[in-house]
Amino acid sequence: MYSISKVGLTLKFFIMTKKELVNAIAAGAGFSIKDAGKALNAFVVAFGKAMKKGERIQLPGMGTFKVNKRSARVVRNPRTGAKLNVPAKKVVKFKAAPALNKGL
Repeated sequence: MYSISKVGLTLKFFIMTKKELVNAIAAGAGFSIKDAGKALNAFVVAFGKAMKKGERIQLPGMGTFKVNKRSARVVRNPRTGAKLNVPAKKVVKFKAAPALNKGL
């Protein structure tokens, strides 16, 4: 947990690290920490390959990941006012499942 304090206002950011995620997977599934780390790494590799192919990944109870195409556009730098061309690219979008939204 990190906190930023400025003029009496404190904002807290909760960040789960990979180590914490591996420990949670190990505890929840009854795996060793080493096996949980291997499982997480295998998931990340498979997820990345599927996203590069443009496939849609649906995880029941969590949500859906899909690749969308973002078209090229012209934007303006707010500081200088100069116009910049942003090329088209593919982005990953996530839509939460209703069960996940209810749990928040």
